[in-house]
Amino acid sequence: MPVVTLYFDRISKILGKKIPKTKIVDTLPFIGLDVEEETSNHINVEYSPNRPDYSTDYGIITGLQGLLEIKLGMPRLKIKSGKNAIKADASVSKVRPYVTAIEARNGVLNDETIRQIITMQEDLHNGLGRRRKKTSIGIHDLDKIKFPLYYKTVAKNHNFISLESDVSMTIKEMLEKTDAGKKYEHILEGKDKVPMLIDSVGNTVSFPPIINSRLTEINNKTRNLLVEVTATDKNAAEGVLAVLANALQVAGFQLFSVRITGANNFTPSLKPRDLILEPELVNKTLGIDISSSLMIKSLKKSRLDARMKGKKIICTIPRYRTDIFGVMDLVEEVALGYGIQNLVPTMPESVSAGERNDITKSLEIIRSLMVGLGYTEVMNFELTGKEILYEKTNRDSSKKISVADSKSQEHMILRDVLLPGMMEVLSRNIHESYPQKIFEIGTVFEKGSSIREVVHLACLDAHKDANFTEIKSVLQSLLKIGFNLTCETIAQKEHMFVDGRTGNIVISGKKLGTIGEVDPKIADNFKLRTSISGFEMKLTGLIFD
Repeated sequence: MPVVTLYFDRISKILGKKIPKTKIVDTLPFIGLDVEEETSNHINVEYSPNRPDYSTDYGIITGLQGLLEIKLGMPRLKIKSGKNAIKADASVSKVRPYVTAIEARNGVLNDETIRQIITMQEDLHNGLGRRRKKTSIGIHDLDKIKFPLYYKTVAKNHNFISLESDVSMTIKEMLEKTDAGKKYEHILEGKDKVPMLIDSVGNTVSFPPIINSRLTEINNKTRNLLVEVTATDKNAAEGVLAVLANALQVAGFQLFSVRITGANNFTPSLKPRDLILEPELVNKTLGIDISSSLMIKSLKKSRLDARMKGKKIICTIPRYRTDIFGVMDLVEEVALGYGIQNLVPTMPESVSAGERNDITKSLEIIRSLMVGLGYTEVMNFELTGKEILYEKTNRDSSKKISVADSKSQEHMILRDVLLPGMMEVLSRNIHESYPQKIFEIGTVFEKGSSIREVVHLACLDAHKDANFTEIKSVLQSLLKIGFNLTCETIAQKEHMFVDGRTGNIVISGKKLGTIGEVDPKIADNFKLRTSISGFEMKLTGLIFD
């Protein structure tokens, strides 16, 4: 989780009011922050990435103002009309199509403010920006730039002095030699030309999403900023810009618009939006009975605006609140404003006692036996990535089940087997001693006329003497002791296993899984240098329907 450092003296200064340290520390958890460390002069807090506005102390203090009732309602961005413009060339449309920007003028930067802004920038890169692939940010000394700016593509022999260097380098050299270039080159992979922001006298301002120019580097003498965001997604670009604009306004800067012209581009409006909330839904969901007026006050304490219209609440949400998608998010905001500590637990109306069902009992037997056999249980996500599930294991991906609008390359495919994810677990634990013995019981997804959920058991044994005989004895012991079942292993070539040392698991004439020694080439794809044996079998249809 990202961490933000809050200095108590800065908090009081920005709040405009002296608040006891204990009151601040006690309130922070109720705006969704976890206290990681506390000293006499500062406190470190973790925030959820779904609240990018908490990536600086300015954003956190905005939230504190509401719960402490210093300021209620939605913070309003005051954006004056600016004179400067960015002209986008049609050549960027197939590379990184969107650019948007805002000016922040007449502010004061000290070392801590700069640190907060740069930390926010990187947190936004990693969160909303999806490690700069979706959006990337440039923060520049406005007074070093000659407008208009031009957003266009250039060849890789284009050169300038970047932030990480004192000498001019070509784009090709930057991608090969600088830390930022090596880390983010993959975003521009296969592109003959790359995006660039260049001012009216030919100076390079930014090479998104890789690195900014040394020319426009900010310092504590900088008074005017240009904040530009380039992106592959228009909505994400505006969301990121709104978070930055709100923080800079709280920091004391005056905001001015930047006119954006050219192919596919837009001048940001950063306008708030409205959602309709039913008071009945709030009370039913939270198990409370409060008035609509108290709900409105609670929403305002969460720094949202709200008003009654008939029997419904119209809630106005600032543009920087990218975490609010629907009415259930507003219910949560009511709970935070009302006070989580004020929600009183109640006993359920039903007096009947629950119990574990037969499937759970069977799975518990398997878990107990596997632990007794010396194995440690692991749990992986049901959503995974193509690289782990198919590419590293040389499996056919033609029947993959992809999710729509995935937010992460690592979580875009429903797994159809468990073993690849378990191999990834072993690869992350190569620093630990061997043997390493792990198992997983989890849901996988079968694709047919419809998508079917099936429960699998998988097991891996990693050490220098791991072999087929050993892993087969584990399988036989598990089935015999737990369910009085016997199995056969019939020779059959399988993708992940060594030919001749693998087979199908057959019980009562049904093929229910595979077993064998992992192919060293597959192991090497996961950077594993020891022998590995394992099996995976279907539990659905064997010990339960």
